[in-house]
Amino acid sequence: MTTVASLPSAGIRVSRVAEEIITPLQKGYLADQSSSVARLAQLRRGAGKEFQQVPDLWGRMDLSALYQEPDHGSRSLREGELTWAEDALHIAVTLWASHQQSRRGAMHWPDSKDRLTGLGAAVRQLVPPDDRGEPIRKRFVRVGTAATLRELAERLRGLVVLLRGEDIALDYALLAGQLYAWQRPDGRDEVRRAWGRSFQAYRPRGAADNDNDDQSLDKDAS
Repeated sequence: MTTVASLPSAGIRVSRVAEEIITPLQKGYLADQSSSVARLAQLRRGAGKEFQQVPDLWGRMDLSALYQEPDHGSRSLREGELTWAEDALHIAVTLWASHQQSRRGAMHWPDSKDRLTGLGAAVRQLVPPDDRGEPIRKRFVRVGTAATLRELAERLRGLVVLLRGEDIALDYALLAGQLYAWQRPDGRDEVRRAWGRSFQAYRPRGAADNDNDDQSLDKDAS
């Protein structure tokens, strides 16, 4: 399982900011609070786009924590790192807003051992239990081979549309941190590895039980 703790320190910070933005908005939206419903409608307009492409959304999410002195002696983000952080948060939060639209369950859900909601695991849940999963796998591979952030945002949006259709949750705080790390000179391969590992590691509920049943049958037959 890929966790927030495996990210670079600045990526962890970005994940925390994403959590702080999304959690109260999601709670308000699920409670049908008009201000949260309106905010999501605004944020959805930026889904699949970069920060600078949608100036109407500037100020629609609180990014002030990025510009403050961090705790525990960590250094402030440099100019280029701030740009990466802004873009990562914009993409993750607007994708979540698109994912959450008209859904009565939480579409942002923290990744854990008991419920895997990293990007790879979420996409793996779209794959049917037969040979018809190749189109989904190819879409996922295209995300991994995106050459630019804009391309990546657009391809992620395509996956989010599919996840929304099946009510499959995703850890958007983890995704925000990974999008930050993806932009680092040495980070792209590590993020791709994390996404691929998450996809490979996911097993549908009941799969372990089925394996145990198969082993029991084999033992009985011997």
